[in-house]
Amino acid sequence: MDLFMGMCFLALFYAFFCICKLVLQRRGQGCYMLAYECYKPPEERKLNTGSCAKIVFRNKNLGLEEYRFLLKTIVSSGLGEETYGPPIVFAEREQEPTLADAHLEMKDFIFDTLDKLFARTGVSPSEIDILAVNVSMFAPVPSLTASIINRYKMRENIKAFNLSGMGCSASLVAVDLVRHLFKSYKESYAIVVSTESMGPHWYCGREKSMLLSNCLFRSGSCSMLLTNKRALKHRAILRLKSVVRTDLGSNDEAYECCMQVEDDHGNLGFRLTKGLTKAAAQAFSNNLRILVPKLLPLRELLRQFFVAKLEKNIKKTTQVETLNLKSGVDHFCIHPGGRAVIDGVGKGLGLNDYDLEPARMALHRFGNTSAAGNWYVLSYMEAKKRLKKGDKILMISLGAGFMCNNCVWEVMRDLDSVNVWKDCIENYPPQCLVNPFKEKYSWINDECLNFVRLH
Repeated sequence: MDLFMGMCFLALFYAFFCICKLVLQRRGQGCYMLAYECYKPPEERKLNTGSCAKIVFRNKNLGLEEYRFLLKTIVSSGLGEETYGPPIVFAEREQEPTLADAHLEMKDFIFDTLDKLFARTGVSPSEIDILAVNVSMFAPVPSLTASIINRYKMRENIKAFNLSGMGCSASLVAVDLVRHLFKSYKESYAIVVSTESMGPHWYCGREKSMLLSNCLFRSGSCSMLLTNKRALKHRAILRLKSVVRTDLGSNDEAYECCMQVEDDHGNLGFRLTKGLTKAAAQAFSNNLRILVPKLLPLRELLRQFFVAKLEKNIKKTTQVETLNLKSGVDHFCIHPGGRAVIDGVGKGLGLNDYDLEPARMALHRFGNTSAAGNWYVLSYMEAKKRLKKGDKILMISLGAGFMCNNCVWEVMRDLDSVNVWKDCIENYPPQCLVNPFKEKYSWINDECLNFVRLH
């Protein structure tokens, strides 16, 4: 009997030890965001109707058919009059970019946001333990992370990661990387920088599927400071709850729908094919099947289970159109990839105009800023004082690969900090989103021009 009692005691002690170990491990795996800074270019780099028209007409490779296509695309893009373009375009050198142009653009984006981030938080660059930079179309040697380390004289033992070629969804890949690193490196600070090289990759050819990128993509950047220090929990603005990543790279059609290529005349650009919509829908659907059970409360999961009662596994039967995501999510931070993307996600999730307003306004004001886009959407919510303590934010991002990376953030305190929207938030949402191109350049559609050569 004594031996049996001893064995039971040891078993209970071991179980208690395992539970304590698990609790302590989970306590050390938190991922908190202390602050983020979005980039706002100078006013002289605004791409209004007039400057856009000048850039379009500078391209001597275009014909009347391409002009009509661009007019239709710009009008329906969802972009407004105050988006920003890269410096090289305003210098009228987009057809002959140099390596120096790319470096100058990156340093402008990255150092501006990092300077403001360090000043806002009071954290010294020498305190940073992890650095992750994601820029899809520019991977110089030395790397961009090396450039940042050199500029701010960071520590020799910093863990640096340079991500490239991952498109608009790369920011959440970098955040997920940091989340995993925090499991091994306790009491750490991490910086994530998300931006894109626009100037040297401005398309100067006439292929329609590659001209789309000129109409949608604009200059932007964001830098974020993350930590797993529980002592700083009270200073955090967001806590990362979960991340789900989906990659359809094994599917040829999905792989090829967003790709950097050269056209038949050797002009480098970014091709967006008709398969993009299908790939996005499939990746998003696959992602939700994994994310939804982690996201929704039990009552909604039970409701969905009974709706799909003919199936045994809810993860296999979850349909976007029958889900009530609002039962577990307060805000939807949708990547502002384009009006069709925002409307498509909104329709699939059953969202209303209020839910879609932040993404639509970020697209209208700043355009598609690639991997930084979600943070302009988030900053709009903050500027509008929508984010209250305890709220849940579903951040949705889609990108080349084809990838869908989604995550859930919890708001740690009421947010109303001054950000990139400070000078214009009172004007949003505007009463009218009609693009002036429709009024000023609709004459391109006149039938009489079919017999006219514009060059």
